[in-house]
Amino acid sequence: MIKILKSSSRGKTEIDWLDSYHSFSFSEYYNPEQMHFSFLRVINEDIIAPHNGFPMHSHQDMEIITYIISGELTHKDSLGNTQKITKGEVQLMRAGTGITHSEFNFDQNIPVHLLQIWIIPRQKGLTPSYQQKLFTQTPNELSKIISGSPSKNILHIEQDVEIYSCKLINDNIRYEALSGHKLWLQVVSGDISLSSNTLSAGDGASITDETKIVIKSNGNSEFLLFDFV
Repeated sequence: MIKILKSSSRGKTEIDWLDSYHSFSFSEYYNPEQMHFSFLRVINEDIIAPHNGFPMHSHQDMEIITYIISGELTHKDSLGNTQKITKGEVQLMRAGTGITHSEFNFDQNIPVHLLQIWIIPRQKGLTPSYQQKLFTQTPNELSKIISGSPSKNILHIEQDVEIYSCKLINDNIRYEALSGHKLWLQVVSGDISLSSNTLSAGDGASITDETKIVIKSNGNSEFLLFDFV
């Protein structure tokens, strides 16, 4: 079964320096029918205005992924990390027993466009940690960026999930999941088709009880694919 969440159906937080779109209930946006999907708790699409950002704030017991679409974000945390994150880079922060961090756009003219994704971890009370990696994607191929199984050159998450990114250009991708797995597809940019459904930037789709899917694009598109046990 494929269930589509259109971009226009997401919640929204709008303040003077931030536009944030929520695929799942978050902060003051509450939708009892859209609380989470499997271990996927948050997908926020954030646009941060120039020379603005999130001041120091705390998280606990969550695996937090930042996926940069455009612009540059500066991260600083209580573990002593100060890092710039740019397009093509992915950050994975394990909040565990508690971590404090800030995220700021220091550019004077260009906004930062990103996805922030929260995954519920296997267990509470993990030791906080920080990972970041630049991924060079080959068009029309799924690139595994995050895995619950430790692997070289892939960010390691404490949950049974595989996360792929893909830039699809006038082609199609076939994906086969194991029986019982659940999939979530999030369109980052462009338009794709999934079965008889057309999805555009900001749209998401939950896929259950289907092991084989075909994702097609007639132009330039980018998406993330989550495979949950």
